[in-house]
Amino acid sequence: MLKKIARLFVIKTRFEAYAVTYAIAVGSVSRGVAYLQQYPGWGGMMLFACCLGLPFVAGAKLLDAVRKKEPAIAMGPHEVRPRQRLNAMRPRRHRRTSDNRRKGSPPPAAASRR
Repeated sequence: MLKKIARLFVIKTRFEAYAVTYAIAVGSVSRGVAYLQQYPGWGGMMLFACCLGLPFVAGAKLLDAVRKKEPAIAMGPHEVRPRQRLNAMRPRRHRRTSDNRRKGSPPPAAASRR
């Protein structure tokens, strides 16, 4: 039941992000007006300006968190799979001598070859 309630507080769409940003902006402007009344002059205006900067930062973070991530590499109609390392996937007894040379180990003795 707690998970269902917790899902209500997750921002999933851009519309929800804009609504939350609007609510933050309304709250910050009301806080800024209170600062102007408490601190008349330059001090109140500076605090009001700081309050106005908050919705810009919070809104940008919310919109970035909601936006779907685009792939780093542009894919075509077919998926490109990375190449697998064959020498690591092959069992030790089936490895070729060229695989052993790449790792820096000495080649197998001539008598042990089939």
